[in-house]
Amino acid sequence: MKIKSFLAKPFASYVYKQVRKGMHTAVDDQKKVLKELVKAAKNTQFGKDHQFQDIQNYDDFKKAVPIRDYEAFRPYIDQIKEGRHNILWKGQPIYFAKTSGTTSGVKYIPITKESISNHINSARNALLCYIAESGNHLFTNGKMIFLSGSPELERVAGIPTGRLSGIVNHHIPSYLRTNQLPSYETNCIEDWETKLDRIVGETLRQDMTLISGIPPWMQMYFDRIMQQTGKSVHEIFPNLTVLVHGGVNFEPYKAKLFASVGRKIDTIETYPASEGFFAFQDSQKAEGLLLNTDSGIFFEFIPNQEIFSENPTRLSLAEVKVGEQYALVINNNAGLWGYNIGDTVKFVSTDPYRLVVTGRIKHYISAFGEHVIGEEVEYSLMKAAEEEGLKITEFTVAPMIQQGEGKSFHEWFVEFEEVPADLQAFSTKVNNHLRDKNIYYDDLIRGNILQPLVIRQLRKNAFIDYMKSIGKLGGQNKVPRLSNDRKLASELEPYIVMAERTYF
Repeated sequence: MKIKSFLAKPFASYVYKQVRKGMHTAVDDQKKVLKELVKAAKNTQFGKDHQFQDIQNYDDFKKAVPIRDYEAFRPYIDQIKEGRHNILWKGQPIYFAKTSGTTSGVKYIPITKESISNHINSARNALLCYIAESGNHLFTNGKMIFLSGSPELERVAGIPTGRLSGIVNHHIPSYLRTNQLPSYETNCIEDWETKLDRIVGETLRQDMTLISGIPPWMQMYFDRIMQQTGKSVHEIFPNLTVLVHGGVNFEPYKAKLFASVGRKIDTIETYPASEGFFAFQDSQKAEGLLLNTDSGIFFEFIPNQEIFSENPTRLSLAEVKVGEQYALVINNNAGLWGYNIGDTVKFVSTDPYRLVVTGRIKHYISAFGEHVIGEEVEYSLMKAAEEEGLKITEFTVAPMIQQGEGKSFHEWFVEFEEVPADLQAFSTKVNNHLRDKNIYYDDLIRGNILQPLVIRQLRKNAFIDYMKSIGKLGGQNKVPRLSNDRKLASELEPYIVMAERTYF
């Protein structure tokens, strides 16, 4: 037994016990976190603007701090970018995580010396909980590939700035550096396809045991491996036993990924974002991701139907219910306060607090009041695909609004691994599953306000070629599952298989 795997076992056992202990103190831990955050930031510009010195409890906090998105936070961020100190958090951030917003353009999310451990330790804890529960520690002896953004950083007001995955790359523990692939030089390549070829070249003859990344880019890596070798991934990497994934729902990609590997292997789901590492899969046996309740983040939850209200209901962890849809709001030791990150979540358990990510607030269809969300479309398509024995490569959905009763419909753009023998029959199955999932959609179909959904078959590699055409191939870029407008749909129309391009 090699030294790394030998040492991993007792360390994993220790961390696993600490994580399980925290399951029983989650509510109290959240109260403690809020108190510590307010105390630490009371002398900042934000703390003074919002009378932090008078806040004694959560009710006081809700009255003092409104819900904000990035646009509302921008004036504070701009002050930090001008070089000012003690704005949102004491001192200055040690990094800006640079992200692309759909409405805000480039966003600069602060990371502080207090908050960086949340990002690093949460990823570590996910792996250690897996080791402790499964007993699989041998993967720590092999090579681990992390598909991430470039670790090269620019400076904004003297603050190192770059993609979160690139920032985290600088904090990988030294004992894992010799296991890590690709090389630093390869990770710095911006062009995804050039980078992918280099990654394949560096890993092809290595003993790969773990791969981490967002599912569509893992699939591209597997595809390139199989194209070059004519073999399954398992034949090339017989000791590959773990996939670590996050960023998008795994279900639409799972069947194809496992088929590429050549067998089912263990997976670990994580829920990281530039704003914080919120949750991770602590068990292979339980549904959902364990919320990080004692890691410098105080969570709030807004019932989904109230997210656009002027004064929405704000709930603490103690008040959430299983099965309800909530918008996720965070307050953290990087200086984000009442910050709406744009995700929707649903708790599958409150003992312990485990959740699933159900979509994005802005990614929904409600052209006629149906408010169809990501979780519903993913379930409906994957259920039908499972029944038909099909694999889906990628998809997105948009409304098609046309004049006249019963003329409008939801238009699905789907790239199939295998095309259904009867596309119309398959569409009917998807439509029926969506009706079962969403009563408002069902009512609109019954009332002849909407006609059943229409699936447009896209040609092979349509989404890859589209992402390449807009300069967003690779990295952490992902295709939105849902749009409430026709922008993405219009850009995908040239990729429709011509036989399917018939409008009602």
